[in-house]
Amino acid sequence: MSTGRNLLIASVVLNVFLAGALAGGAVWIKRGKPAQGYSLEAAGGRLPDQQRTLFRKALREVRQESRDVIRDGQQARREAADLLRQPVLDTAALAAALERARNADVTVRTRLEQRIIEFAAAGSAEDRSLLAEGLSRRAGPQPSTPPKKSP
Repeated sequence: MSTGRNLLIASVVLNVFLAGALAGGAVWIKRGKPAQGYSLEAAGGRLPDQQRTLFRKALREVRQESRDVIRDGQQARREAADLLRQPVLDTAALAAALERARNADVTVRTRLEQRIIEFAAAGSAEDRSLLAEGLSRRAGPQPSTPPKKSP
């Protein structure tokens, strides 16, 4: 009797686990990829197919043109990580490495934003509206202004 009872308990636990996994998988599939929501490329997600393809191609070209800058930023982050692992922290070297990484990030971001400006300038008002909607969605809800206190 105890073997049957143990098998029943194991079966219930396994079924609860599988049901949870299926429910979690369904939610994940329904919501889409989590990383998708915060890239500049995702802002063009609602553009018509042809425009979306051109938009993504333009941003991909910027990334390809910026490969050296991206690599420099990655190398600077690796150097910063190595410096953090040292028994004695060289704060000046760490600050310099982090500054190089930040400068690389800003450079690439600036180039991407410039390409978006060029794309928007060449597009229709409807396409610009869709881009604006995408950027607004990625920015999150607008914060409400707190009520002013009267003196």
